[in-house]
Amino acid sequence: MKELKGKVAVVTGAASGIGLALTKKFVSEGMPVVMADVEEEALAASATQLGAEGADVLGVLCDVSDASSVQDLAEQTLSSYGGVHVVCNNAGVGPAGMMLETTPEEWEWIVGVNVMGVAHGVITFAPLMVEAGEGHIVNTASEAGLVTNGLLGMYCATKHAVVGLTESLWREVHPQGVGVSCLCPNLVNTRIFHSERNRPYGAELTATQNAIITPLRETLSARGIAPSDVAAKVVDAITEDRFWVFTHDITPEAAAVRFTDIEARRNPTDPYAGMEF
Repeated sequence: MKELKGKVAVVTGAASGIGLALTKKFVSEGMPVVMADVEEEALAASATQLGAEGADVLGVLCDVSDASSVQDLAEQTLSSYGGVHVVCNNAGVGPAGMMLETTPEEWEWIVGVNVMGVAHGVITFAPLMVEAGEGHIVNTASEAGLVTNGLLGMYCATKHAVVGLTESLWREVHPQGVGVSCLCPNLVNTRIFHSERNRPYGAELTATQNAIITPLRETLSARGIAPSDVAAKVVDAITEDRFWVFTHDITPEAAAVRFTDIEARRNPTDPYAGMEF
């Protein structure tokens, strides 16, 4: 995948944030892009604007937690472009709060999107790439897939699952000519902490959830890097056949703390102690 021009990309969560930035970057590389998202109005607006600017994009309404919806996404991609070369399983949600206050409904929602959404993308598109003998899959995890904290327990659990899934996928398909990358962003200026807008069982946050998520939103807005910076790193990883994609140098340093804890057989320590962001 040294050359991206003319190759077909599929991006989930493409209506905003990192997904939209990936779409724009792929378009700039001369790629047709199938934009998938669960937010119909935002998807239509983004796809229409890009199309008016001359981009070859196709907007497809898709709920990644639904296997049949992802299968429909693949069918529309193949019928429109005849193949697929890059798939970014990027759609995700980021609720915050204490795990002891979570509900089964919340777990079903976040696992459905963050874990099963990636799994559905993999089992739907990876066989097509293996058969073709080329392609690249990018799964969006998070720095929270490598480190943990006490405020994002559900999110950390699902993103750890994505990291493990993606490493195993690399071992399975890379020998067959398909590249795989694991994207682990730190602070990026997106609306990930406004995910409750898409909760199927209601958008109201509890007082505790509000108290936790409000400063997280403020931090992302004030200190988050631009999604376009992330998209540029992803394209570099694809063309260089590189597995890990980090947006901040602190990520591997923080992740290494866990393995130091394991080696010392000690309780988990603060992964960011003494570090500067």
